[in-house]
Amino acid sequence: MKPANTLLSPLLGGYYFFYFALVGVYVIFLPKVLLDLGYTPMEVGIIFAAAPFMRFLLPFVFRHFLSLSPKVYQLSLFFTFVGTLLFLATVHDFWVYLAANLLFGAAMGISLPYVETIALASLSRHIYGKVRLWGSLGFMGIALWLGKVLESPYEALYYLSAVAFLTLLFGAMLTRYDTISHSSAQDDASFSLTKYWAFWVSIFLMQVGFGGFYNFFTIYETAHGISLEMTSWMWSFGVICEIFMYYFQGPLLQRNLLRILQFATLITALRWMILYLFPDSITWTFASQSLHAIGFALYHTAAITYVFSLYTQKKLAQQFFLGISFGLGGSVGAVLSGQVYGEYIFLIESLITFIAFAVLIIHQQRKARVTI
Repeated sequence: MKPANTLLSPLLGGYYFFYFALVGVYVIFLPKVLLDLGYTPMEVGIIFAAAPFMRFLLPFVFRHFLSLSPKVYQLSLFFTFVGTLLFLATVHDFWVYLAANLLFGAAMGISLPYVETIALASLSRHIYGKVRLWGSLGFMGIALWLGKVLESPYEALYYLSAVAFLTLLFGAMLTRYDTISHSSAQDDASFSLTKYWAFWVSIFLMQVGFGGFYNFFTIYETAHGISLEMTSWMWSFGVICEIFMYYFQGPLLQRNLLRILQFATLITALRWMILYLFPDSITWTFASQSLHAIGFALYHTAAITYVFSLYTQKKLAQQFFLGISFGLGGSVGAVLSGQVYGEYIFLIESLITFIAFAVLIIHQQRKARVTI
């Protein structure tokens, strides 16, 4: 007897809330924690390259050796929690702590594609967008809360473990709603990246273009005379716009997904160009932040829905989407932004994102020839 679907949306909402709260603690607060504990900036950079690197490698492992089954998913939830406990025990030893981050990154990279597949298979596009916004609420909520109450480095690690445990609880209950067949590694071997290579190049470049924003937006704005408090409001405003889009994007997702991706990519190129042209303007910077609703929320939902429609190997496709975009693209974007940081960083990011748009046009043309 199949479980009632009335509980699916609340469980998915709870999972997204705590999963992205976990991401929030990890990316917002742990870098400062490590600096406070005596790590050098170079060591911090290496540590935080570990998780995206594992996220990039994982799809290749599952393509040839494993299938993303409920048991593997449950193990990923368990090891996500275990990884946070290892952080507490190993944070003073760089190499052991790096190993713990590799484990943590691998586990985190497995669970989200599994849940995204359940959500896309079970919910309408309209409902999916509303459920997905809980992730943004979790990310923003933990940022605002810990920004007020955090007093010592170890407190952030305690919060990390607590949120990982709640992610485990909500995530474990979602296996009852898995209706997608679990192909073997041999079946997944037929999965092809080259068939739609232009699409994969485009999503990679899109995330490379975000590198300057995620890593240097605060530094860039404060260097141009914007106060740190005002910059924090700019971050929050972007997330609020993102939440708004998640809630109301349902009707948009009924339209041509590929055209939505093209539009969102082009708007993001415009967003980075605004930051290059008006770095010291509060009004223009808030305007650029409002475009986060399109360049992140709408783009992300349209992209994972589009990938879901392209491939029969649903879970593997979602893994490759996260691995190539946020994994490889995020890593390369972080390194590149560090190399080019300066007056022209957002001009360069805008050009990279425009190339992502152009490559997406190539994908549209190639896909049209295949379907004729």
